[in-house]
Amino acid sequence: MRLPRLWSSGQGLATDPLKTFRREMEDMFRSFGPSGTALNIGAAPAMNIAETGDAIEVTAELPGIDEKDIKVSVERNCLVIAGKKEESKRDEKDWHVEERSYGSFYRSASLPFSPGDAAITAHLDEGVLHVHVKKPPEAAASSKSIEIKSGAPPKTD
Repeated sequence: MRLPRLWSSGQGLATDPLKTFRREMEDMFRSFGPSGTALNIGAAPAMNIAETGDAIEVTAELPGIDEKDIKVSVERNCLVIAGKKEESKRDEKDWHVEERSYGSFYRSASLPFSPGDAAITAHLDEGVLHVHVKKPPEAAASSKSIEIKSGAPPKTD
């Protein structure tokens, strides 16, 4: 029996792993946008996610974005932060250079539980969005610590 080669230009099992990886990454980024369009990676706000005993805390950096331009929602068990920055004010100036970037943004994070209706609060403070998702009682009580013992595990026969 002949094993497939790792590097090959043919089809089947022996494909170039770098081409496969590149294609998978392009497919992933193509599906990020809310309408299935490609998302500019620079348009995705930086986001931190932390877990405490009774909640999930999310912070997202959204400088220059107003509360009215941000939408926080839960779709199934997925927390979604989306919005659009638009400026329609036009002054009669002779612009030479304008370097502001406007557009839509979309970030999501899977939650390990389904939050209740009143379990989510969001606050925007100095360009940082703070989202607090309270865990349901059964999710908060379901975690337990596992003791780590030193040495090799016992042999089982």
